[in-house]
Amino acid sequence: MTLDFLNPVIGSDLAAVDRVLRESLSSDVVLIRQVADYIIGGGGKRLRPALLLLAANACGYQGDHHTLAAAIEMIHTATLLHDDVVDESQLRRGHATANAHFGNPAAVLVGDFLYSRTFQLMVGVNRMRVLAIVADATNLIAEGEVLQLMHAGDPAIDERAYFAVIERKTAKLFEAAGRLGGVLGDSAGECEDALARYGMHLGTAFQIMDDVLDYSGDAAQIGKNLGDDLGEGKMTLPLIRALAVGTPEEADVIRHAIAGGGLTDFAPVVAALNRTGALDYARQRAKEESDAAAAAVAGLPASPAAASLLQLSTFAAQRTY
Repeated sequence: MTLDFLNPVIGSDLAAVDRVLRESLSSDVVLIRQVADYIIGGGGKRLRPALLLLAANACGYQGDHHTLAAAIEMIHTATLLHDDVVDESQLRRGHATANAHFGNPAAVLVGDFLYSRTFQLMVGVNRMRVLAIVADATNLIAEGEVLQLMHAGDPAIDERAYFAVIERKTAKLFEAAGRLGGVLGDSAGECEDALARYGMHLGTAFQIMDDVLDYSGDAAQIGKNLGDDLGEGKMTLPLIRALAVGTPEEADVIRHAIAGGGLTDFAPVVAALNRTGALDYARQRAKEESDAAAAAVAGLPASPAAASLLQLSTFAAQRTY
């Protein structure tokens, strides 16, 4: 399944978002321009701005929502820059990460530039409610990153702790994008909350599948090396499930890998995930989140945007990249 279904509905809007991104990241500091061009040119699914655009359209909004959608993507991009430095990642979207290409100091500082430029854009929107939603989301994302750092290398992490991390680290920005679409459309509080719930469930499904693909995806398709999470000591849902239902020997392999064995244990860890059905378990949890997202917006008036929201929820749980 691909995202081509979005093109007839918001294709021109997403192109406008990309134009805003490039204009907003212009700077007379050469290194900032170089890094910004590199990361924006690297592509990406643009799921978060797409969600904001669809949510606003589904609420009947017909104004300029490109700036706000671009700001959401800038926050996401800034988190990726910082994540890749913390995780020492070398590959993203099939290309060398910005930190691998330009060095850690440049990646961190340009990430800071992205955050600050985002809030300049928010001030330009001139709506305190919008600024509050973005500020709260950004703060919770930072908490999620710190939580994940604290849990690195700890095989005792359970599902509750895992979901606490991904709700902050990933799903919160999806939730904010959905809520902002409702705010732009001046929808009633009930509709705004429904779009926010949709975003939270969509982001959760997306992250679970990201964690599944780290063990079962095609590296060329997902644009990063398989086993990155394992090498970084991250206890994601497939590992948590396998540890809970696997044999003592399989549990020992997983604990050793998380504690520092990393990619040297990748093959036996994948074998344990397959034998225990842990990957299928995680896929089912992603589908449950996808179904919850669809249910949250089932009451929206019929429109191409509303239909695309339903298709997007399906994509989140069925994607292979």
